[in-house]
Amino acid sequence: MSLQSDAFAPGAEIPTEYTCEGADISPPLRWSGVPAAAKSLVFIETDPDAPDPAAPKTVWTHWILVDLPPADGSLPAGVTAEQLPSEARPGMNDFKRLGYGGPCPPVGRHRYFHTLYALDTTLPALQSATRAELEQAMAGHILGRAELIGTYQKQKGQ
Repeated sequence: MSLQSDAFAPGAEIPTEYTCEGADISPPLRWSGVPAAAKSLVFIETDPDAPDPAAPKTVWTHWILVDLPPADGSLPAGVTAEQLPSEARPGMNDFKRLGYGGPCPPVGRHRYFHTLYALDTTLPALQSATRAELEQAMAGHILGRAELIGTYQKQKGQ
């Protein structure tokens, strides 16, 4: 599987528009190569460098999407829950809200892992799922995985 964004290249800086210093909207994403046996897709965006890349203490969850259709597809920039495919729904991020919460690192340059999973099942019982709940439910059901990493550091003087 492959996961890409028209907003940033793999390993490149995420534009400010998609962070807490900008409009704080989700970046556009597109994916391909979904396994034929997949029944659903799950998307998780995390920051493993929180709070400080020099001394990370936690993996911060920025965005969760559950039960995306199991086909090659895309999401536009700034996608809302109402714009998601009917069976898909957002999960609970570590900002304690559903949907997207953009990069907002307190110090240093952080890495943001955008990971798409192809599953051999759907997860209709998971409503407002946290990453821990989702990872437990996905265990043993992952058929494929794609990852896109971007970075961000707050602008100087902020």
